[in-house]
Amino acid sequence: MKLHDKLKTLDKYPFHMPGHKRNPEFDITGSEIDITEIEGFDNLHSPDGLILDIEKRLQSHYKSKNSFLLVNGSTVGILAAIFAVCNEGDKIIIARNCHKSVYNACVLLKLKVVYLEPEFDSVNQCYTGIMQDKVDEVMQRHSDAKAIVITNPTYEGRMSNIKADIPLIVDAAHGAHLGLGNFPAYPGGNIVISSLHKTLPALTQTAVLNIYDDKFTARAKRYLDMLETSSPSYILMSSVSRCLDIMENKELFNEYYKRLTDFRQIDLYSLHLKYSDDISKLVISTENTSMSGTELADILRNRYLIEPEMASLNYIVLMTSVGDTAEGFDRLQKALLEIDSTLLQKNEPPKRKPPVPDGIKVFAYPERTAETPLDSSAGKACAEFIYAYPPDIPIICPNEIISEATIKYLKELIDSGVNLVSDSGLLPNSVLTKAD
Repeated sequence: MKLHDKLKTLDKYPFHMPGHKRNPEFDITGSEIDITEIEGFDNLHSPDGLILDIEKRLQSHYKSKNSFLLVNGSTVGILAAIFAVCNEGDKIIIARNCHKSVYNACVLLKLKVVYLEPEFDSVNQCYTGIMQDKVDEVMQRHSDAKAIVITNPTYEGRMSNIKADIPLIVDAAHGAHLGLGNFPAYPGGNIVISSLHKTLPALTQTAVLNIYDDKFTARAKRYLDMLETSSPSYILMSSVSRCLDIMENKELFNEYYKRLTDFRQIDLYSLHLKYSDDISKLVISTENTSMSGTELADILRNRYLIEPEMASLNYIVLMTSVGDTAEGFDRLQKALLEIDSTLLQKNEPPKRKPPVPDGIKVFAYPERTAETPLDSSAGKACAEFIYAYPPDIPIICPNEIISEATIKYLKELIDSGVNLVSDSGLLPNSVLTKAD
């Protein structure tokens, strides 16, 4: 019996956690299957039954040496992966568009960070692919690096199938569906982490850590046991059990892929549906119009009751999945065509790209900090992470020197309505810096 089926058979009075006791009078959604590690329902940190079956099915699907079910999102998988291949003070190469969790691992391990810069679309202000020759060059200059970390696919669906002579960790948070139907193959690497909930029918926080080099299994498991909650949600794990059943329905994913290919025939004049290696990501560019990405998102949200995944300076991202309906695609197409018909084309010069600091960086929080006006912060060491959310890619990190270029870039984002987040919450007026 599978976990999602067995949870329907709960028939014993619960003199155990959690405290809602599955009492329907409390009207807590999901509480009817919310249990703890009771007899017969296995233990995520030492699985030998129902949960082990889920992990074996994940291992079979992703063709890994070992697969670990995660309930703290891809974040905990990325942290455990980096801890598995690096020791404190090691050197690591990370792509500049890595998620904040990669940077957090670098902080915790006091790693010496070397940036690998992907190709950049200066019109739409997003990173695209990573070239193999760029990887080879960086690895040659930093032959003592212990690992390389990249994002593949990116938030916008661009892919980079690179190889490395050192352990390659792939943040494939947005790639759990890859390899299904006619989608591109699942990314290769020594350790690959995917968020099941992002692109497959599973609940938020569910993810998988796939290990393709067995020598990292023991350390990855050790750090997962340290970093992941000791009270895993059976609601979340049950959704993965059911998700695996859905993933076996090839016809469902073939129909989904056809809907995407049909949608990409949309005839837009001013707006532009951008290319993506993974066509499940619908990236709508406003690059040739007087409208910003945030303005397009507001119109979709308020006039058409369509909520985009994210909005940036010159584009929006609309995420799709096998859960989308034909009616949903038709509704989106109608909205985009109506908006497009009201727009005039306008050519604008490319915007500046995010600054990429040279040299080796060690991210660290200073003991003493000061609140500094953004306009007066040039030359000071930043004391916080600042990033656009989504997709949570840091623009500047603790201990990096704030440059005039960084200030100008941040102000451009602020003026365009991009959702900038800082650890201190002092933006848009001030930032946290190291005290003199």
